[in-house]
Amino acid sequence: MAEEIISPMEIDGGASDEAMKAASKGKNVVVMAPTFTKSTPWVEKYRPQSLADVAAHRDIVDTIDRLTSENKLPHLLLYGPPGTGKTSTILAVARKIYGPQYHNMILELNASDDRGIDVVRQQIQDFASTQSFSFGVKASVKLVLLDEADAMTKDAQFALRRVIEKYTKNTRFALICNHVNKIIPALQSRCTRFRFAPVDATHVTERLKHVIESERLDVDENGLKALVRLSNGDMRKALNILQSTHMASPHITEEAVYLCTGNPMPKDIEQISFWLLNEVYVTCYRHITDMKMRKGLALLDIVREVTMFIFKIKMPSDVRVHLINDMADIEYRLTFGCSDKLQLGALIASFTKARSALVACVK
Repeated sequence: MAEEIISPMEIDGGASDEAMKAASKGKNVVVMAPTFTKSTPWVEKYRPQSLADVAAHRDIVDTIDRLTSENKLPHLLLYGPPGTGKTSTILAVARKIYGPQYHNMILELNASDDRGIDVVRQQIQDFASTQSFSFGVKASVKLVLLDEADAMTKDAQFALRRVIEKYTKNTRFALICNHVNKIIPALQSRCTRFRFAPVDATHVTERLKHVIESERLDVDENGLKALVRLSNGDMRKALNILQSTHMASPHITEEAVYLCTGNPMPKDIEQISFWLLNEVYVTCYRHITDMKMRKGLALLDIVREVTMFIFKIKMPSDVRVHLINDMADIEYRLTFGCSDKLQLGALIASFTKARSALVACVK
């Protein structure tokens, strides 16, 4: 059956409701509700389906919602840490514009796809250059979604710049990335930029309570606080930890959450910090090594948690500055796979030096 074609249009020159009714006359548009099974990851099961469902960043979401409603959607560049709602926001925009058939009107590429210069010149350009079919949707402008765009090569980004200019009339581009500095200035200047900050603890807590109630989970208050603390503003991480802990333990407590993730518990960090600030080098090294082996802790996690603990205790500013600087160097070396034993020795040595400086300040 031949499809009716709507000619390319400017985004702010939307077709009238009468034209849309005529285009869809005689066609049955079936709205397919998403189906989920018990094995479905909760990050997908509870992904926002509309802009109203997006948990945080209401100022950004409301702005994009208004631009979409007024048919004035520009090219978008959404950047920020993982799990802050960037992809969910764009997919919600696509559902609002195109309805249940939105998959036919968007081209979605992410880091798992080949996105070199050939893909930009062929696949993206072919999609952008073709005319839009009606599919019973409100607008014929198409959407190209480039997730993790900061992984694109520089040549591909320069090629994409020209494609964006050429096909602006009937295509909108949405670029999503974690590091905006890896996007060339020429692309940044062609997009409206929105920064998605880490999700506030209040919004993470509210969303987790909604999932806990929907799944009928047994989560105590300390367990919920542990989930929020470990997520660090990453909603995806919070849901993954919650689901993993639920699979491992029917009753979700603080200890169960830390045991599932392998992160050191706050009381363990307090104990390690006590050893670092009070015990002699050999004793401290033996105690920390024993705890690492017994509880399966990673030195990188210990360093990061001890760093946050150092900010909470009182000490002279110059001592704190040198200590934090040393710990930053140790963390950097650990990320490159340096020896845990050597870096643990360096950590204890830094605290021994800081302890000597503290004693000198008292005298």
